[in-house]
Amino acid sequence: MTKAYKTASIHTVPKDGSELPLMEAFYTIQGEGANSGTAAYFIRLGGCDVGCHWCDVKESWDAEQHPLTKTEEIVTMADAFPGKAVVITGGEPLLYNMQPLTEQLQARGIQTLIETSGAYPISGVWDWVCLSPKKFKAPDATVYPFANELKVIIFNRSDFKWAEEHAALVGEHCKLYLQPEWSKAHDIMPLIVEYVKENPKWRVSLQTHKYMDIP
Repeated sequence: MTKAYKTASIHTVPKDGSELPLMEAFYTIQGEGANSGTAAYFIRLGGCDVGCHWCDVKESWDAEQHPLTKTEEIVTMADAFPGKAVVITGGEPLLYNMQPLTEQLQARGIQTLIETSGAYPISGVWDWVCLSPKKFKAPDATVYPFANELKVIIFNRSDFKWAEEHAALVGEHCKLYLQPEWSKAHDIMPLIVEYVKENPKWRVSLQTHKYMDIP
């Protein structure tokens, strides 16, 4: 973008959702979870206080580093692409009021999907909610009923028990996924494979975009 933008802290982002701290937006292939392999426009918002030490987009954490962008502009950019599905991610997008963004996207016939830790209550209207809870900040209890997909990152053996604790809180139609943390995938994947074989309610999620070397 060539336009000059002001930067924002989480506290100065308009509560009405008219502007959001946009880190990046790009058209690609969804690489993870239930919608893996489908074309999608990704909107990554800046700002996160969850603090996963293995996060691969730590540059998203500081909202002040990312420009406040008008919601209408974000929607117009998304609408320019043939794939009519938008994945809103972060950072942690539920820090902000998602109602205006999701309503405007859906008004243009664009599906709305979110990837969230669930650390804050749901706002917005969603076609698909991927809940990926983190140990560093527990999900808000009100988020679980909205989850279409529970995606748990497995970093060590104790995470399987932790995954089951969250699986007990989502609805019966929620799809359950275990995904190896990328840096430990070589060691963790055999454990996940055996666990899913023994507990077939779970599925394996891979970061296929990293294998395909696409953003």
